[in-house]
Order: sequence, then C-alpha cells, then structure tokens
Amino acid sequence: MYSDRVALYKQLEEVFDSKILVYITSDRPNMSAQIAPDVIDYFIDHLDKIGPCNKISLVLYTRGGDTSAARNIVNLLRMYCDILQVIVPHKAHSSGTIISLGANEVVMTKQATLGPIDPSLHTALNPQVPDGSLFPVSVEAVKGYLEFAKNELSITDNASLASIFEKLSDFVHPLVLGEVYRSKAQIQMMAEQLIQNQVTDPDKIKKIIAFLCSESGSHDYTINRREAQNELGLNVKKPSPEQYELIKKLYDDINDELLFSKPFMLTEVNGAYTVRRCLLESVVGGSDYFSTEGVVVRASMPDGQIAIQNRVNFEGWRHDRSSDDDNLAITDGEETIIYERGADYQT
Repeated sequence: MYSDRVALYKQLEEVFDSKILVYITSDRPNMSAQIAPDVIDYFIDHLDKIGPCNKISLVLYTRGGDTSAARNIVNLLRMYCDILQVIVPHKAHSSGTIISLGANEVVMTKQATLGPIDPSLHTALNPQVPDGSLFPVSVEAVKGYLEFAKNELSITDNASLASIFEKLSDFVHPLVLGEVYRSKAQIQMMAEQLIQNQVTDPDKIKKIIAFLCSESGSHDYTINRREAQNELGLNVKKPSPEQYELIKKLYDDINDELLFSKPFMLTEVNGAYTVRRCLLESVVGGSDYFSTEGVVVRASMPDGQIAIQNRVNFEGWRHDRSSDDDNLAITDGEETIIYERGADYQT
C-alpha cells in the first residue's frame, strides 16, 4: 500500500536526486487499464504540490493507451522541470514508449521493455465482432494488407488494386481508413517532436521513428534495454545496484496490490469487491487511484445452475485519504503554500 511505499519514494528521490512521480496502469487480465485523458487533472494536482524543480523522475508501468494523453503528460511534466527522466521497472509499451521518448533519459532495468508506437484506432465506426464489441483497426495492419497485395502477390495494375481496396473498405469503414492515414502522420510528427529531448541527429531520429512506427513488424514486439540503447540509439541508462534494488522493491509492492498476473474472475468473487486499476502517487501528493467497485450476486436457477450478476456501483478516480498528512507545506521560491487536508487549498 501507499503507506509502505512512501519510504521507497523518499529513498528513490535521494539516489536519483530528483522528485519521484509514479504512474501505473494495470494490465491485470479482465481488469486492465490504459493511459487516458482523465488522468491529466490528477497529474496537475501532484505537480502543483511538487512545484517547479530541476528534475522529475516518472516511474512508469503501462501497456499503452491514448497517444494524445501521453503527449499531454510529457508536455505537462516538462513545464515543471528542467530534466525529465522516465524510470521503467518492467513495461512501458505503445503510448508508454511515447512518454519515454519525451524524456531526457530513460532508466531501464534488465527486465524493462519498450514497444512500437504504431497506433490502433478505436472509433464507433470500427468493424464489429460477433460478441458485439468493436475490433480495433491497426494502422500497420491496413498498410500490411495493401503491401502484401503489391509486394508478395505482385499485383500492380490499378484495376486489381482498386478491387483490393474496395474489399478492404467493405470490412473497414472508409472514414476509419481516412483516419488511419491521419493517425500515422500524427504519430510520426509527435514522436519526432518529443524525441529531440534526447536525440538530436536527424538521421538517428528518422531511423528510430521508422523502426517504432513500422519496421518492428508487430505491435507486440518488445525492445529490451540493450536494443533500445545500442540498436536504436536512445539515451538509456542502467540503474546502479542500489537504484535497481529500490526500483524492484517498488515494483513488487505495487504488483502485490494490483495483481498484474492474476486474472480477475467473477466466479471467484462472492459479494462486494474493489479493484484498483491505476495509480498516480508522489510523496507530497499522496495516492490517487482508479477503482472499479461492485457486487457479485449469485442466484440458483430452476435447472440447478448458478447465475452470476455483476453490479458495478462505481468506476473512477479516488484519493486515498490515508496518504494525507494533516498539513503539507511546499516552498516555491520565497512563497510557502500550505495545503490543508479536507479543505479548499489556501495560500
């Protein structure tokens, strides 16, 4: 729990000579979460309490999410610090990699991985699958379909290519296909802007973006520390033994709380439940968490089977009041701001 992690945060701040901010989106099966715009206001609350400083280290664990939100997080963090460091204890994939590109340096443990940043589109016009859900449209999958026809099947005449495109548009709405093109251009522009904080050579930037956007071959491809540093040329740092021990302790503590590898199964729940799916924590800002809360009700059917009903009562962000001190004082230049818990913030 947060109360057990505060001491680790303080030790990490000391060994990295930085202010620590922790952002976790769980990939627990059936209770996963993603980077989303709703976290931005909570970042602002934490950063206002931290105040402008020389260096911020963001401890990041995520499988990805909204690319615009990722860019917003980077830009917001950079407004509060001169040096932005991202610490990856395990996974920072997709939009998590976008955040990492925007840092001055990335600290990766030996088990840490980054991933491709080719986007998948989630719109109301996406193809529908038999269970009624909408199928995400991968930008690179659309590109791969067309390139397969041209390069592997050697189809080059315009009439045949037009027929192949029409077949694609029967499955994927034309407006979604248009958004595919716009998304690819946008993600490349975004990556090029962000990466200049750690790589300035235009040829290296072009190579990195090309690999992350398409040349990796699959969105599930993982990039370890050695490849990120030696092959891609990112500004990747290896943690010292002391730093690694603290990062590992922190990851293990969060894993114990969020249960990354343990699927959430309704069949194993009887009664009320609360599942924390995201964390945003700092020493001075306390703990904010995204929670899904509900009740599983079981009833016997006439045929002897057991019916299970899941009633979700709440889903959203909460603040862990146990993480609050009675008063929190922060000095910004010559002005001291007193944050009184349970009341409007006063200066």
